[in-house]
Amino acid sequence: MHLHLPFIKIPFSPLFNFFLILCLSTSCSKGSRTTEEKIKFTPKKSIAYFDYFTYKGEDDFYAENPLPGDEYFYNPILPGWYSDPSICTNGEDYFLVTSSFSYFPGVPIFHSKDLVNWKQIGHVLDRPSQLPLDDQKVSEGIFAPAISYNPYNQTYYMITTNIRKGNFFVKTKDPFGEWSEPVWLPDVHGIDPSFFFDDDGKAYIVNNDEPDGGSQYDGHRAIRILEFDVEKEETVGTSKMLINGGVNLDEKPIWIEGPHLYKINGKYLLMCAEGGTSVNHREVIFSSNSPMGEFKPWSNNPILTQKHLNPERSLPITCAGHADLIQAKEGDWWAVFLACRPIENEFENLGRETFLMPVKWSEDGFPYMTQGDELIPRIIKRDGVKRSEENTFGNFEKAENFDSETLGEDWMTLRSPIKELYSLTENPGYLALNCADVSSVERKPSAFVARRMQHHRFESTAKLIFEPSDENEAAGVLLLKDETHQYFLSVRKAESGRKISVEKISDSGSEILASEQIESNGTPLLLKVVSNGKTYDFYYGEEEAQWKLLAGEVDAFYLSTANSFGFTGTMIGMYTSKKSF
Repeated sequence: MHLHLPFIKIPFSPLFNFFLILCLSTSCSKGSRTTEEKIKFTPKKSIAYFDYFTYKGEDDFYAENPLPGDEYFYNPILPGWYSDPSICTNGEDYFLVTSSFSYFPGVPIFHSKDLVNWKQIGHVLDRPSQLPLDDQKVSEGIFAPAISYNPYNQTYYMITTNIRKGNFFVKTKDPFGEWSEPVWLPDVHGIDPSFFFDDDGKAYIVNNDEPDGGSQYDGHRAIRILEFDVEKEETVGTSKMLINGGVNLDEKPIWIEGPHLYKINGKYLLMCAEGGTSVNHREVIFSSNSPMGEFKPWSNNPILTQKHLNPERSLPITCAGHADLIQAKEGDWWAVFLACRPIENEFENLGRETFLMPVKWSEDGFPYMTQGDELIPRIIKRDGVKRSEENTFGNFEKAENFDSETLGEDWMTLRSPIKELYSLTENPGYLALNCADVSSVERKPSAFVARRMQHHRFESTAKLIFEPSDENEAAGVLLLKDETHQYFLSVRKAESGRKISVEKISDSGSEILASEQIESNGTPLLLKVVSNGKTYDFYYGEEEAQWKLLAGEVDAFYLSTANSFGFTGTMIGMYTSKKSF
């Protein structure tokens, strides 16, 4: 365990120096205390007490390719499952949101002053009243949020789809604070709505929906538009189809979606994703003289894709699309978009990640990110912007000691805040997680507190105090892709003592890949998961630095989107249950 002090801008003084020295000299880090010093409570049965959880990224690319200067940054800027990015600015600050599907809280929001250095400032949807997710699958819930700033009323809007409930928006004057309750939009159908606030004060919503006359083939969709009354907060008139199918209907394009409407240099530009979310994903653009007019595709579409490149290329980036444009306060243009980093172009468990790259402009006034065989760069320079010491990209370490009364921004739960299932105050310094009468294969809130996998190679450790009451109770570290694709490093009651196992969870139940019996003397257990990219290694121990390999080279492909289904990446975290899979 390491002590990480945040950088705080406070004028130095003798009093400040005294408190700083006092903190450093009295073991601020929990990891420096012995077990006897830390356990000052009697652990209750059926409750798992997690003392800490660590995550350390160890990707080869970052180790082998150090950034050449402090004006450079790595792509992706948000590694791991941060899909469907959308961005806005008030002229000074930048705000970025991504999809959250059936995880709670919903729609993570990031802030930056320079487009390079980002910090998560919370979640847009942080209350159950904003985020009804009952009985929704992992890959249902919240799709493709779009964030916009309306300069006419100085208000920020986030509009999105709850796939089981419909389309809605929330708003705020302060993105660092709370957002409103949902305003539902019964006349906006389909998915992926976004706002456009024109310079004449009018507002519009563009979205993916059925074409006029219905779909002619599987994946045949349209982009539609509705006028929006900002004061009344309701749509006006009827929906009009702007794009039928995609760039060329004769080629039967699929899944036109993720629309964003802009007015740039007097011309209306409609940018959309096309081709589905897999390797044929691409970004395309259309132009018109009015928001409700006829939109024509650019002759050099797509404006972003990697679909046609050699699949054997080194360090491939695939599935690029679902972009959003932003003009920086310095005048230059940038795009955020999603893409994937498959290992050797085979699979990945990280999900679709958020990338950033500069926008170029054609002579006839169209923006683009790639043309021809141009590659999405992994290292980019932004002139005049210095990279901070703490950032969201590259190899980094996170150590959660559960010293706060609230979970940090990295942590999420499924379908609800599960406040009835865990406590950070029952025994301060520990996450107390109750063995719930629900399992992670059910579409219910389970006792699972998780974070994203953000690197192909990483190491996670946890320290657990747990005495199960019976054979059904279990606690440990869970790796979860969806309801039927999971690995569980579990601790359960045995006939004599406890047993620790690696369980493979599928729609057929639980398969034990490895298991060992250990004494049940109340001693804490150390758990470790090491990701090698294509495989996982599972360890346990009773003392630091005395790890025992329980199961090695466990197939990581099992948890990938290539093997399962879904729009999220794989999550890792702490889990308990008293119900079998």
